[in-house]
Amino acid sequence: VNLGILLIHLDFTLADISDTACRMFGLQREEVIGKSLEDVFAGVPVEHQPVRRAILDGVITKNHAISWTNEHGRFDLLMDSSVLNDHQGRRIGAYVIFKDVTNLRSLEEQVQRSDRLAMIGQIAAGTAHEIRNPLTSIKGFLQIFKKTLLEKGLEKEQRYVEIMLSEINRINDLVSEFLLLGKPKNTSYRFIDVSSVLEELMPIIQNEAILHGVQVHYRKADRLPEVVADRELMKQVFLNLCKNGIEAMEGNGGNLTITEKLEEQDVPYVCVEVQDTGPGIPPFVIDKIFDPFFTTKANGTGLGLAVCQRIIHDIGGTIRVSSKGFGTKVTVCIPYNQASGE
Repeated sequence: VNLGILLIHLDFTLADISDTACRMFGLQREEVIGKSLEDVFAGVPVEHQPVRRAILDGVITKNHAISWTNEHGRFDLLMDSSVLNDHQGRRIGAYVIFKDVTNLRSLEEQVQRSDRLAMIGQIAAGTAHEIRNPLTSIKGFLQIFKKTLLEKGLEKEQRYVEIMLSEINRINDLVSEFLLLGKPKNTSYRFIDVSSVLEELMPIIQNEAILHGVQVHYRKADRLPEVVADRELMKQVFLNLCKNGIEAMEGNGGNLTITEKLEEQDVPYVCVEVQDTGPGIPPFVIDKIFDPFFTTKANGTGLGLAVCQRIIHDIGGTIRVSSKGFGTKVTVCIPYNQASGE
């Protein structure tokens, strides 16, 4: 049930593929049979393609771990491959078997990520004051220098001081994000209305969108149940996700759509979807985006999504990311009590 199988001719064309493999890779069997594997996975860089010509040269693979994302979801796979010989020992092709271990890998990664976040939080808690105290002194003296330089008309030197002040503020912001990776302190959990949180943020989001030439569409639900969360932390999550979506479309315009809805699963959730029309996230990157310090931005810290995930997980919620090659959708789901919601 959880095995995907590919049979490959010597010319690296696909001889046959199982239904499970089609589901794993988002393929239609009749469209790929007889095609070169390079054409089947043409949209993926060579170094990230799941099947390579080397298997026809006798390269045997055992339990090689890969991740793959398609419109149906993300799959963690273990790959085995070897050559196929006829009864006279002549090579006639190769086979590849993919074992779906998504649930096991997902649990393992969640434990590892929690351990990393806890370690970073402990380090941050122990060093934050030691970092911030000298920064406060430096910032104070620089502000005095800036005032003096302004009075003396030294505009060039004043600009240098402004750059230093902005960099100090950046360090302070980084330390704050470090602290949030640990258990957020001074949190105030109470019943909040997610719609009202988003409405408060909309002027900020709209202004950010205008700067990047992006249109914002807010699809508010008629009536959402209240959830238990920290209002300020929820603002941080939604603002971070919206800014990420807007920045992904920078220079090209586009649409950012924010949608509220209810999801009735084993546990009922209030969900907010943030969807952009940017270039999307490559399949070989999407499973890393919640890792601390992983970023594709030139000036990013790689902590924003890790912080968002920690905040949402602490209230029993989930945060999911899906990308179909064009545009990215982030879904935040927060549990609510049906009895109090009704």
